[in-house]
Amino acid sequence: MSEDLNSNEAKEMNVTEHLSELRNRLIVTAIMFIVLFIVAFIYHKPIYHFFEKDIPFKLAVTSLGEIIWIYFTLAGVVALAGTIPFLSLQLWLFIKPGLTKRERRASLMYIPVIFLLFLGGIIFGYFMFIKLILPFLLSLNDGMFNEIFTVGNYFRFVFKVSLPFALFFEVPIIAMFLTQLGILTPSFMKKIRKYAYFIMVIIGAAVTPPDFFLQIVVAVPLIILYEISIYLSHFVYRKKIAKHEAFMEDTN
Repeated sequence: MSEDLNSNEAKEMNVTEHLSELRNRLIVTAIMFIVLFIVAFIYHKPIYHFFEKDIPFKLAVTSLGEIIWIYFTLAGVVALAGTIPFLSLQLWLFIKPGLTKRERRASLMYIPVIFLLFLGGIIFGYFMFIKLILPFLLSLNDGMFNEIFTVGNYFRFVFKVSLPFALFFEVPIIAMFLTQLGILTPSFMKKIRKYAYFIMVIIGAAVTPPDFFLQIVVAVPLIILYEISIYLSHFVYRKKIAKHEAFMEDTN
């Protein structure tokens, strides 16, 4: 009886220690975000000019609060992008003790890929906005109205388009990781393909003006990303099955 109590206490202590470690790593990540936020806030002018240089008009403000809002928003987006690889590293360090040497080396490669895919998604979304969506919206005016674009409305629209792409560009690496853990299979992804396509068309419609062509143009890259995710999931799954079969042969 006393041995069972000691065993339960040991398990509870082990869980408590793991949760404490996870909390500490999240706190460190939050501190990193705050540091990056402060740095980005200090350099808000070059960040703002980087986004502003590609638009053919001058942005306006309608209130003093809008000025500070854009400073905080730009600093927050930059800090978020910079924190993602650090958060990924902290999560990797958290699960590292439970991985084999080979798994540690393979999973460590996910960290820079996650960061690059996030940046790639933002850049792609921003390119779609500047080259397709913005010219389409400006063409609707056709000289009928005086154009006054506020900072707040403009950047809300930019991030509404760019951030979904940044998140969806992570789908291939997430699919590989979940397949590696045995949570996801390529057959399941193929099974729900039509539902995934439907969701992506809805997202394309949500982030673009009510124009069928633009909605399809935005949805197509998301569909391609999903197909790439299926291929990568299949690649990881096939390697995992081959490794398991080789292990079974060795044990026999």
